[in-house]
Amino acid sequence: MRRKTFDALLTSVGAMLTLTLIVAGALMMWGAVFTQNQVHNQLASQKVFFPVAAAFTHAKAGTEITPGMKPYLLQYAGQEVLTGAQAEAYADHFIAVHLSEMPYHGVYSLVSSAARAAQPGSSQAAQLSALEATSFQGTTLRSMLLEAYAFGTIGQIALIASIVAFVLAAITLILTFMGYLHLRRTSPAVMI
Repeated sequence: MRRKTFDALLTSVGAMLTLTLIVAGALMMWGAVFTQNQVHNQLASQKVFFPVAAAFTHAKAGTEITPGMKPYLLQYAGQEVLTGAQAEAYADHFIAVHLSEMPYHGVYSLVSSAARAAQPGSSQAAQLSALEATSFQGTTLRSMLLEAYAFGTIGQIALIASIVAFVLAAITLILTFMGYLHLRRTSPAVMI
């Protein structure tokens, strides 16, 4: 095979690879921006706020703010939940703590089973019915927040992948350009 033919092949492959990486980077960047905007907009519409900083000064077990919440939530004190990381912190270190302190640890299926088993019309049935509604609301909000966290994480991964694709595209562009320069200098008679 002639060296010039080999260089032309490599240069063409490099150009196609560069174009592919640019397109992939652009698509991943679009996906990252879209995901981050959706997470922000969906969370903003819920208007969920972290407790204010003053609430953390009196943290006690069994109250709204427990000492175990401080390392995870204090950094967001008073802020609205707008990012995936904030949603995860609120879901796992605020809602989950309160659910775990409820009867049946706030597990909806257990509370619901107990409510169905209670004598209809009894005070226990009324209490369990109210507990069932609270458990359902808490677990539902928690699952929605964790879904926002998951999509926020996917968006961050897409952003990182996009940057990597653009860096690789720049490298392959430089190598392709160098290959093109080498192709122009190579004599058609040279064999590999």
